Amino acid sequence: MRRDLVPAALLLPLTLLLAACGGNSAADTAGAGTDGNGSLTLNVGDQKGGSEAVLRAAGELKNLDYKIKWSTFTSGPPLLEAVNAKAVDIGGVGNTPPVFAAGAGSKVSVVAAWHGTSKGEAILVPKDSSLRKPEELKGRSIAVAQGSSAHFQLIASLKEAGLKLSDVKVKYLQPADALAAFTGGKVDAWAVWDPYTSQVLGAKQGRILADGDGVVNGLSFQVAAPSALKDTKKAAAVKDYLERLRRAQDWVYRHPDAWAKVWAKDTGLPYEVALASVKRTNASRIAVAVDKPLIASEQRIADTFTELKLIPGKVDFAAFVDTRFNGGLPPSTTTPRVYKDS
Repeated sequence: MRRDLVPAALLLPLTLLLAACGGNSAADTAGAGTDGNGSLTLNVGDQKGGSEAVLRAAGELKNLDYKIKWSTFTSGPPLLEAVNAKAVDIGGVGNTPPVFAAGAGSKVSVVAAWHGTSKGEAILVPKDSSLRKPEELKGRSIAVAQGSSAHFQLIASLKEAGLKLSDVKVKYLQPADALAAFTGGKVDAWAVWDPYTSQVLGAKQGRILADGDGVVNGLSFQVAAPSALKDTKKAAAVKDYLERLRRAQDWVYRHPDAWAKVWAKDTGLPYEVALASVKRTNASRIAVAVDKPLIASEQRIADTFTELKLIPGKVDFAAFVDTRFNGGLPPSTTTPRVYKDS
């Protein structure tokens, strides 16, 4: 791929990328389909290149004795709105959308979690930038999607550097506009997530000034409608669905190349970028319990956004979890996997 064409290519997988950030975006149920057999239907909210793609690639959509009806959304917030409205029984999101859903008083329950590295969540600067450490961001302009996981990563990274959000000039931009601002020299830095991080690095358009590893929690979730969990048969289907997702994630770790090919085809990402993102971020995820440390970690995120007045009041995140599907899973603090080339 020619370097001068990379910026256009970066715009292709926005539906996937918004899933991670949880920025405002409308639902798009086009292309929804159904798998499985039986009288029971589990309505699953998904995002491009998400659960359906990985389950299919891993062979985990075989022998379903219930139906899965897929609905595709462009990001976490509208997906959780559908969960709240009982239009969707369960769906996958990143670590920030449930906090905002809880802040809005939505009827949602976090039922499963994965812990991965946060190396892909990064503050990027142009490759020729004079900035060499986060402390030097004071007074500089930074693009970020408001209320996103990257937003919290920016806040946490600045705090590590002894700075506050008010010490920098925040430009609240969604990915397409942020990319244009970053590549056009309109901002000094960009707080973003994978695979954008892998794309910018692969195109040699920028470098990482700071990443979220050890700074943010690296969690992602499956969130269900409490009404579905009260239905015995649907709850059983949710349990089976989560077990399939966990096996599929194990498959991703064992077959990063195969998953990168599927992911690239499903999202329009260049294969090399997809593979880099898989190795940096996706393959690291391990299924963990929805436990007290997880709740406390999400509570800190909620409190941060409350203090910034982006959430109107105090959130009790513990009221928005259901631990019945933890089984024998390891604690949420379990160290993520590290992918090593053979």
